[in-house]
Amino acid sequence: MGRRRVQHELISKESVRKVTFKKRRAGLKKKLSELTTLCGVTACAIICASFDHQPEIWPSPAEAARVLDKFNNFPIKRRGKYMMDQNTFLSKKISNLFERTRKERKKNRGLEMDLMFTQCLAGKDMNNFDCSEDLKHLDHLLKEKIKVIADKIECEMGLKSNPANTDGHNIRPTKGG
Repeated sequence: MGRRRVQHELISKESVRKVTFKKRRAGLKKKLSELTTLCGVTACAIICASFDHQPEIWPSPAEAARVLDKFNNFPIKRRGKYMMDQNTFLSKKISNLFERTRKERKKNRGLEMDLMFTQCLAGKDMNNFDCSEDLKHLDHLLKEKIKVIADKIECEMGLKSNPANTDGHNIRPTKGG
């Protein structure tokens, strides 16, 4: 039987909560042990529960103290390089998503301009375009394409050695032309 998805919320019944805590604590310690063995890293865990009098320290208090001392001896810049709180983590995620959205919008805009260019070549009336901004972008796209074609023609005629188009790809002359 497969595992079902667990709702992450406080377990209301205290006895069930304690049993779940003990099972998950054991699982966490097992995962830490596997991580330290397989990856060769040093790790420790200090687990405090409201119903336990003493915090549980893994692997031992002396080893945990050694790991924490090693961590505290790192320079502050190196120590905090990858550490972040919830707000910092979410802020970075949000800024990454905004950047990805900006790039996708730019990509979509380029695709829209290519579509407009194709429609113009197919004979669509220029008066049907939404705004002058679209026409400015289309003008820019046409100038880029004309430059690429002019460079290719010069290359074919032997006037230029290796032209590059606006995407940064080299355009090579065809054989026999």
